[in-house]
Amino acid sequence: MNAAYRIAIASLLAFALALPALAGHHGEKKDIVDTAVEAGSFNTLATALEAAGLVETLKGEGPFTVFAPTDEAFAKIPSEQLNALLADQEQLTAVLTYHVVAGKVTAADVVELDSATTVQGSDIDISVTDSGVMVDDANVVTTDIMASNGVIHVIDTVLIP
Repeated sequence: MNAAYRIAIASLLAFALALPALAGHHGEKKDIVDTAVEAGSFNTLATALEAAGLVETLKGEGPFTVFAPTDEAFAKIPSEQLNALLADQEQLTAVLTYHVVAGKVTAADVVELDSATTVQGSDIDISVTDSGVMVDDANVVTTDIMASNGVIHVIDTVLIP
């Protein structure tokens, strides 16, 4: 048996052994909501999505692009103001849908844009600076967290329409 033949057989065997693991991993990819909840730094966002009745929407087929504020971003809002927002489903829905863009917009796409229309209906401003990408007044701190129904970009400030 020549060396090339042995390498080909070994490669095919390795690929065949890896297939179940690859298929299992792909089949387990979580949707946007589950991905955010699992991350552990979006508890307030998860609570807000539930209060607004948007959990099932963001678990839907999509694709969606979510500019997701962290718990620290929500903590910048005075507690009485945040509690009032969480209690006002109409206003809360407007704020949350302002963080969502229809379609899958990756970081490579975002840097080519100067604005994007949100599900809420208004446009968010996008700017690329030496220090990174900004969406309105929020810094994008992590990009391209892939989910089964879209992509999440983490931001450090809650966007207000």
